[in-house]
Amino acid sequence: MAAPLILVSGATGSVGQPLVADLLARGLPVRALVRRRDARSAALAAKGAEIVAADLFDADQLADAMNGVQRAFYLPPIRPHMMQSAVAFALAARAARVEHVVSMSQWTSHRAHPANMTRQTWLNDGLFDLVPGAGHTVFNPGMFAHNFLRTIDFAALLGVYPVLSGKGRAAPVSNEDMARTAAVILAEGPDRHAGKRYRPTGPDLLDGREMAAVIARVVGHGVLAFDMPFWLFAKAARLQGVDPYEIASLSHYLEDMRAGTFAFEGGVTDVVEALTGTPAETFETTARRYAALPFARQTLANRLKAFVNFNRVPFQPGVNVRRLERRLAVPELAEPSLAVADPVWRQTHAAQMAGTSALIPAPRLVRLA
Repeated sequence: MAAPLILVSGATGSVGQPLVADLLARGLPVRALVRRRDARSAALAAKGAEIVAADLFDADQLADAMNGVQRAFYLPPIRPHMMQSAVAFALAARAARVEHVVSMSQWTSHRAHPANMTRQTWLNDGLFDLVPGAGHTVFNPGMFAHNFLRTIDFAALLGVYPVLSGKGRAAPVSNEDMARTAAVILAEGPDRHAGKRYRPTGPDLLDGREMAAVIARVVGHGVLAFDMPFWLFAKAARLQGVDPYEIASLSHYLEDMRAGTFAFEGGVTDVVEALTGTPAETFETTARRYAALPFARQTLANRLKAFVNFNRVPFQPGVNVRRLERRLAVPELAEPSLAVADPVWRQTHAAQMAGTSALIPAPRLVRLA
């Protein structure tokens, strides 16, 4: 029997690239869906991936890209109308008779979450479960380690590390661990994984100051952790070129972290090891990889650049989250709630934390009695 052709969306991203590489290393044919052809897609092609450029919001382009595909990984774009791309992806999967869809969701996925992105991922969780003939697996990690390492250059070069979530704790998971876990699910297919949801995490619950201590070991000198107000972080993120909508979403996820959403029922799973056979890497291991990147290397030129950028932060345009959401016409809920405050979310997610996976409950539009 021929190996199944696997489509990976977001293939040049921080999760997509290692996912494509892992699948190819397993000898599986991969169609890498990219927004445009560039050096990153050329690198994937050199490894053996078939490259298809398509717009995730264009139904016709997605239908063409999905032709002949047996399994597909959906990585949602962080955009206000992301749900439109999910519907187009689901319709393309149905037309192609795809046998298995693995969709990237969120641990916070909740129908009444204050983050528009998160409410849409909850809808996605139900949408892909309705594709006729296709098994569906929900992939819902918690906070990415990347979120806490965006400012590692400040720690490495200036000795300071901003803390945004108070004493809130999470078990940060690396992009590479998410990729290799998703690769196993896609490689083994629907017979083993359809109808399940998996939450890969890192091995340790950490708060911001504990992360700062880890980073200090990595960079080899003292690091001062300080509480940074979100409005100031938003300015720093804008300086790094982060999209305002992504920053707005992150503001809500930091509320989740402070409220204990990512530490719920212990906050740590063995999903990475259970599926891949190798334990999830520690936050320190991930941080060492980031510290070795060109922007964080401890050179004189980088120190000068970091010093200048650090002092530019207060003068950057910020992000008024409420104003942005109004401008984007983001739907407003009468009674939004953080995930951990909702009894339905707590019930379904407690069941998931009890094991490495759980059958997907149908999306619920009623509250528990």
